[in-house]
Amino acid sequence: MTDSQIFSHIASSLSLSHKQVQTVAGFIDEGATIPFLARYRQEATGGLDEEQLRAVRDSIDFHRTLEDRKKTILKAIKEQEKLTPELEEKIVGCKDLKTLEDLYLPYKKKRKTRGDMAKEKGLEPLAKKIWDQEITSGNPLDHAREFVSDEHELPDAETVLKTSLDIVAEWINESVEVRDELRSLIRKHAIIKSEKNPAIDQRTNFEDYYEFSVRVPHIKPHQVLALNRGERENILFINLELNESRTLENLDDVVISNDLSIFTPYIQDAVEDAYKRLLMPSLERELRKELTEQADEHAIQTFATNMKSLLLQPPLKDQVVMGVDPAFRTGCKIAVIDEIGNYKEGTTIYPTPPQKKVAEGAKTVNHLIDKYDVTLIAIGNGTASRETEQFIAEVIQTRKEGKPDENLSYLIISEAGASVYSASTVAREEFPDLDAAQRGNISIARRAQDPLAELVKIDPKSIGVGLYQHDVNQSELAKKLDDVVESCVNEVGVNLNTASAPLLTHISGLSRSVAKKIVEFREKKGRFKSREQIKEISGVGDFRFQQAAGFMRIPEGEHPLDNTAIHPESYDATEKLCNLFGIDIENLSGQQKKIESAFANINKVEVAEQVGVGVPTLELIIENLQKPGRDPRESLPKPLLRQDVMKMEDLSTGMKLEGTVRNVVDFGAFVDIGVKQDGLLHISQMSKGRQRVEDPHDVVSVGDIVNVEITKLDLERGRIGLSLV
Repeated sequence: MTDSQIFSHIASSLSLSHKQVQTVAGFIDEGATIPFLARYRQEATGGLDEEQLRAVRDSIDFHRTLEDRKKTILKAIKEQEKLTPELEEKIVGCKDLKTLEDLYLPYKKKRKTRGDMAKEKGLEPLAKKIWDQEITSGNPLDHAREFVSDEHELPDAETVLKTSLDIVAEWINESVEVRDELRSLIRKHAIIKSEKNPAIDQRTNFEDYYEFSVRVPHIKPHQVLALNRGERENILFINLELNESRTLENLDDVVISNDLSIFTPYIQDAVEDAYKRLLMPSLERELRKELTEQADEHAIQTFATNMKSLLLQPPLKDQVVMGVDPAFRTGCKIAVIDEIGNYKEGTTIYPTPPQKKVAEGAKTVNHLIDKYDVTLIAIGNGTASRETEQFIAEVIQTRKEGKPDENLSYLIISEAGASVYSASTVAREEFPDLDAAQRGNISIARRAQDPLAELVKIDPKSIGVGLYQHDVNQSELAKKLDDVVESCVNEVGVNLNTASAPLLTHISGLSRSVAKKIVEFREKKGRFKSREQIKEISGVGDFRFQQAAGFMRIPEGEHPLDNTAIHPESYDATEKLCNLFGIDIENLSGQQKKIESAFANINKVEVAEQVGVGVPTLELIIENLQKPGRDPRESLPKPLLRQDVMKMEDLSTGMKLEGTVRNVVDFGAFVDIGVKQDGLLHISQMSKGRQRVEDPHDVVSVGDIVNVEITKLDLERGRIGLSLV
């Protein structure tokens, strides 16, 4: 397929036009990023969003890979001098990798098989007679006798016939039609069964799968991943079962073209041998691989969805934060950071067992709160978290007795990945004089102030909002999560004067080295006053500037539009628009009512033509004039802040509480309701009416504040069942 044919095929499968796909391919081949195309090239792409653009990109990558594989296969078969015009036509027209590999199977180099050994004994002519099924009279043994040979260890006609069937069995195995038929039967009717390894006598996490059985069409992605892990850990034995007699009848119907052939019984034997020895093992592996790939894709998408929700949590601005990294024996690390994330002071206290120095710890915490006017305490959710939470809550309640108007709260922060960050090069460069534990604690505190800016410093796989994230295809996971991080960072934009190098690295068009140079430039020459200044940095040419500029913000910069998502290439059009409606571009924040009324009922097509842009660009300009410097996260609900704490023993069924969604998985969501154990909001408890919920993500997202009711309580096992109020 040529590129043009590929574009047509993708356009058809994604319900787009050929021109849209061709345009996107051209931009991507030139190096344009998805965020840039989604925001600043909507006129050219026909208004495609990021999801559609990534679908086009991935489809182009797949089809180009497929075409490369076709070329490799055609070359290999041609070198064997076995490429017929019919086979070439089938390979060239192939649209999926499975069929392509089936076509190539007979020509693949492989270790010597039983069929190869039968061919070496000269039995291919007899096998051809059997395969052709044209002989309808006589005795099959008569055709075999001429191949009897002591030299080839073929002492009699029966042995000859039996050995020749090894060749026939391999031809059956290599038949595209046979493999397609068996594939179809497996996918419709096969049953996957698992059972416990008898050698395992202790309790495991796989008890639900000790006697598990499900038809292939009904198996769920999380079940596939659980079975795979159980098998990998040698806890489960897994088998694929199919009705053998009915399956063999179906395969006979594909292979046997002449029931009157004298070789029909022998072909039936060859079908059975091929099924048991070659086809079923091969296609069972293929099915397991396919199910795993589908489960991986689902798990990766779940992780990505949760990741996006977590990264786009609203920042808690203008807060002086005390980060607390809980622990027992080694004590709780404390770090105070100011409103913009600068580290001020840190220490260690021991209010938890075994030391239980509660009074001493409270004195230290109170001193730091008073010294730095702390307004928020962020507590990591790891070991000793609830004991530490109890201690902090008591400190806050005691302070309220003397200072009832004091604005001081705490919240629980996921510390997943904090230890990864603390040992990273980025952390060592930021805080070379601090130990790893204190660096991790600062990360916890900063996550409250701006989750996105802090979490981009950590390998996304370590952030802990996925399902089986360490079991799935790691390269596909990394690619998907990179897309999510890129999307989130560019959706929000970055402050060019405060953004860290790791954050800048994810900006459209910027590389790691350029991001580092931007920070170095800022440190040497002071704050940026204009977007144009980044052109002075080595490695930032016109193209890189074009890709990156619109995603950078400069509050109080020389040009008022530098603090908006309006691209510099649209500044002239924006100024024309402002002049047209009498808007002072130097004082956007002071004219919000005027701006809103000015654009309330305009003819967008006419106005766009007047200022020389397309309608999508005009809409982007108007949106940013109405809300200059807007952070899209501001409209989301703020994290749940607490001043008091509950214990498991305080709970009872029927109690209604407010909680924070910590993770969303296939079967529901885990909700932090302020006690030691997160509660499970099962998918069956998510519907407020009678309608069945198919996907928990349709109802809740990571970070959502939800009202729940306790439906089940098991204090002994520490389990809480919830339903939505």
